[in-house]
Amino acid sequence: MGRLRYDGTSEPILIEDETLAHLKIVIATKLRRQESFMMTWRPSSGTDKRATVWIHPAIPLQFGFDEAEPPAVDARLVAEMMKALNASGELVLDHLIAPN
Repeated sequence: MGRLRYDGTSEPILIEDETLAHLKIVIATKLRRQESFMMTWRPSSGTDKRATVWIHPAIPLQFGFDEAEPPAVDARLVAEMMKALNASGELVLDHLIAPN
């Protein structure tokens, strides 16, 4: 289970390594273009049943993976994630992160 650490102070978002690898590509692509966006998910713990953060180039991000070897990346899934994000301005991870 990988971790996406956002802003340096919040609890990490727990995401399977394979999903996190795809998410890393999507986020990096948007931020390289200086494009900010919303990201929404269902946290696996805590009081929030749904959480949203504003992803911006100036806010620190760290991707932590359990496995040393990078997982295989499905270009089709990356393209689908980018298409959905570009259509709405929000990356919704509900179907990618299963709540515990």
